Amino acid sequence: MNSYRDKFNKTVTNTFYSKLPQDEQKFIEELAFKQRFSHQELLQIINMARDLEMWNEAPVSKIFSDHPSRKVAFAKLKKKYEAIRNAPNSYEDFELKNIPKEQKYTFKTEAKEGFGLGLCPVASEKTRCCNLLTLDAVESCGFDCSYCSIQSFYNQNTITFDATFTQKLLNLQLDPNKTYHIGTGQASDSLMFGNREGILDALFEFARKNPNVILEFKTKSENIKYLLENAVPKNIFCTWSLNTPTIIENEEHLTASLDKRIAAARKLADKGVKVGFHFHPIVEYVGYLDEYQALYEKLILQFEPSEVALVSFGTLTFIKPVIKQLREREFRSKITQIPHEDASGKTSYPEATKIAMFKHAYESFKPWQQEEDSVFFYLCMEPHELWAKTFGYQYATNNDFEHAMLAAYCKKIEQDYLI
Repeated sequence: MNSYRDKFNKTVTNTFYSKLPQDEQKFIEELAFKQRFSHQELLQIINMARDLEMWNEAPVSKIFSDHPSRKVAFAKLKKKYEAIRNAPNSYEDFELKNIPKEQKYTFKTEAKEGFGLGLCPVASEKTRCCNLLTLDAVESCGFDCSYCSIQSFYNQNTITFDATFTQKLLNLQLDPNKTYHIGTGQASDSLMFGNREGILDALFEFARKNPNVILEFKTKSENIKYLLENAVPKNIFCTWSLNTPTIIENEEHLTASLDKRIAAARKLADKGVKVGFHFHPIVEYVGYLDEYQALYEKLILQFEPSEVALVSFGTLTFIKPVIKQLREREFRSKITQIPHEDASGKTSYPEATKIAMFKHAYESFKPWQQEEDSVFFYLCMEPHELWAKTFGYQYATNNDFEHAMLAAYCKKIEQDYLI
């Protein structure tokens, strides 16, 4: 008995066991001593229990079926867990837990080494990538989207500004005979902090000095005050990450509502600023295609294709640190409750699900796919072959994808594309 007690105590150390409700801890402990689960089996059971609690589903104690064989009992439990995970999610009876009602964070300004200009952090040769350059004007985000990978890289409660950012940007030397695409929305939201620490002043001046740069501000904010009050260089694009009301209400905490995001985009389009929309992630749940369809139709009614530079599609992909981070949190989310299949070293939906969601989205935007004033559509970080199965065409290389994107953007603002 003592030897298994030692084994049990050692196994549950540094797991999510202590975060489980007391009655679940007691159930798992009694079950472990009865069945003599192995180290790996016990680890998996604890993770299952943590997931079921996070998903607002029935706990392990309710779905476990007793059996004299340890292996059979474990297999039956895992099968029931997988059935819950693989079934289409429903938010109908989902109840949020421990979600902040307001943004609470501290600001820090410090001189940072390096500049923060580099390739997109999720770039991979295994997927079709647009070779976006990212500029970390701010680190960490004040929003609290449950699926966001930023939380695994930065302290979520501290927003860091580089005290030397403006000078570094002024000193940046780019090839004037080449077109660049630079985004500022990878390490934080591009607009939610406005012009704090003179960030937008510096970026606007950079855009004016470098007309060969397409500078993209990606946001889930409605904070466009600075852009409305100042002349916006034509090579600045403002793009909104959009989702359905169901996902925004349950998974994109503290962000602007869908209507507020669209209204902000409409105001900037009225001013002549080119806008864009990112549907990333598209999330599968009961009735999701109908809700996304309504969103696509709303945009088509409110914007002309001449006003829109780009539309991208993507979905949930996870790396192990993000899943671990989500399990650490004392909240509820259904965002990891998906069938996890390998996706170039990460996990994501099965290919058939991706094809269904992306093809539906692309075909919904047919009015924006005419030759004149057409919008540039793309898949974000998806396998090469998925393009043909979704769009009916694909790019042979990442460079081909990048050239097509930049040429389309330059045409949109009536500017020469410099290869």
